[in-house]
Amino acid sequence: MNKSQRREALLRAARAVFSEKGYHEAKVDDIVALARVAKGTFYLYFPDKRSVFGELVRGLIARLGGAILRVDPSADVEAQVKHNIRAIVAVLLDDPALTSILLSHAAGLDPAFVKELRAFRQEVKLLLTRSLADGQRFGIVEPGDTELYATFTIGALKEVLFENALEARVLPREQIVTALYDLLRRGYLRMDVAPGAAAEPPAVERGPRAPKGAGPQDAAPEGAGRTRAGAARGRRARPKGD
Repeated sequence: MNKSQRREALLRAARAVFSEKGYHEAKVDDIVALARVAKGTFYLYFPDKRSVFGELVRGLIARLGGAILRVDPSADVEAQVKHNIRAIVAVLLDDPALTSILLSHAAGLDPAFVKELRAFRQEVKLLLTRSLADGQRFGIVEPGDTELYATFTIGALKEVLFENALEARVLPREQIVTALYDLLRRGYLRMDVAPGAAAEPPAVERGPRAPKGAGPQDAAPEGAGRTRAGAARGRRARPKGD
């Protein structure tokens, strides 16, 4: 077994121990016993229990970041939003042990553990806030405070996933995806936007200024909208002396 494989074995063992005993009751001795390595081997890779937990958290955040796709407003927006919800749910439910620890309300007394939990939640919120800001630029998310929208969304998802992780109320994944999508669609999602529509002003309004002495017809680029062209015709039709 090479160094990389041994490190992965320790991470797998740590995940299993955290799942069985929780973060606070887990011991380095438990991890090395399950990984079948000497205790000294553990400290070659991780300085303490918190560091191996932090590594698992960072891995989960990386998987979440990789699961969220940037929505293309010119394609099927509904399908893309559902894909993102489905991917997030899958990442979290595929690691129920870590999810239940991270989503737990009981942070405990360990300051390092509390710091790790806070960092995880802030990172997840940042990922979602950025996605919502993209959605606002594309016109598929209502104007408003994206951080607050992210908090609402995470709160709803957290309770459902926490119940699932604890097997208090296990729901099919697709049922969770559909219910969360319907909730968001009735909230800040704007699914009535035409494909390809953007929240930015049309390009014609940012056209170049007409050269000095040019007529109004020269001010608008080729293909300009009817409003500007109509105004130009109106100005040309005015009698002299007005």
